[in-house]
Order: sequence, then C-alpha cells, then structure tokens
Amino acid sequence: MPTRVIPSHDIPAPGEEHAPGRKASISREDLIAAALKLLGPHRSVSSLSLREVAREAGIAPNSFYRQFRDMDELAVALIDLAGRSLRRIIGQARDRATTRRSIVRSSVETFMEQLRADDKLLHVLLREGTVGSDAFKQAVDRELDFFEEELRIDLIRLAAADGATLYEPALVSKAITRLVFAVGATAMDLPPEKDAELIDQLSQMVRMILTGSRAMGADASLRG
Repeated sequence: MPTRVIPSHDIPAPGEEHAPGRKASISREDLIAAALKLLGPHRSVSSLSLREVAREAGIAPNSFYRQFRDMDELAVALIDLAGRSLRRIIGQARDRATTRRSIVRSSVETFMEQLRADDKLLHVLLREGTVGSDAFKQAVDRELDFFEEELRIDLIRLAAADGATLYEPALVSKAITRLVFAVGATAMDLPPEKDAELIDQLSQMVRMILTGSRAMGADASLRG
C-alpha cells in the first residue's frame, strides 16, 4: 500500500504535534463541526485551509489525515451532510402541512429558516454550487437531484389526491428546486428583514409553476 504524501505546508512545526491543549484523537464529525464554525456570509468551504480547520478542531495538521484524505473530501462530506439535513427538515414540514397551498408555504418558510440557522449547512449547498471545485459542484448537483426526486414523488402524490394530472412532474420538481435554490443564493446577501417578502414571492412563483403544470396536464389528458 503506497505511503500517503503529506503536503509540506501541512506538516506541523517542531513540537506542534504535541502542543498543549491539542486533542489526542478526533472524529470526522468533530472536523466537520470545526469547518462549519469557520464559515461565514462571505466564506465558502473552498476558501478554508487544512491548517485552519485543524487549529479550530484543536489538533495538529497531521491528525486531519486520519479522517479525511484532503480538504476536498471534507468539503464533499459537508455538502452531503447539508443535503441530508435539509431534505429531512423540509420533508418534515411537508408532512405536517395539510393542503397544497400550506405545503408550498411551509416548505418555503422552512427553507428560509434554515438559511438563517446558526449551523450554516444550507450556506454550504448554496455557495459550493457556484464557487467550489468541480468535485464540490458535482456533490451539490447530486444533492439537488435527491431533492428533485423526493419532490417529484410528493407532487405526484398530491396531484393524485386532488384528482389532477401533473404535466412532466420530473421537470416541474427540477424547476421548483432550482428556483428555490437560486432565490436562496440571492437571499444570503440580503438582510433578514427581506425574508417575509421573499417568502411571499417565492411561494407565489412555486404555485404558478404547479398551476401551469396541472393545466397542461389536464389539456394533455383531454387531447389524449
């Protein structure tokens, strides 16, 4: 098995490996938490250095390699965590809603709440899809694909419950997902006072997409 070559800039200085306060061991979750603490409104995962994350986690840089191959692998793990967390939270919001209108509204509200949450997980998805490496962008696209598939299933279920036909449900779910994330990326740089207006506008846009799709589905059924 080949020996891993550690970049020279990540090799600790003499005595750094055993510096006071350093942890003897650390988990992947600890390193992910350390990276999240370093993120900010204008700070993406791709701008973090291994040494910064190691210092925040309280370990020597060499110890990082016990959990991750490099910073790219840590960033992809962050993106995967962000996607899973957001899908779970929004899925719970959809399950609690009782009507099509409230499902749209509650999902959009939950999305905006997560945008302002302290854990910054949604920021990871929104920023790395535009400023990260190809590996990061692929990871974000994969998470968006998961969102789209789950939403597609929900939209078909809701349409069936209303006795309606949804035209091209996969395309509808893609349009909604990409729209919401695009608005979210813009909202990150806006003050929270704008959230209520954005929620109203975004909810209306999503309902317009759904109404158009159902109308096209009804028209296709009549012609078929």
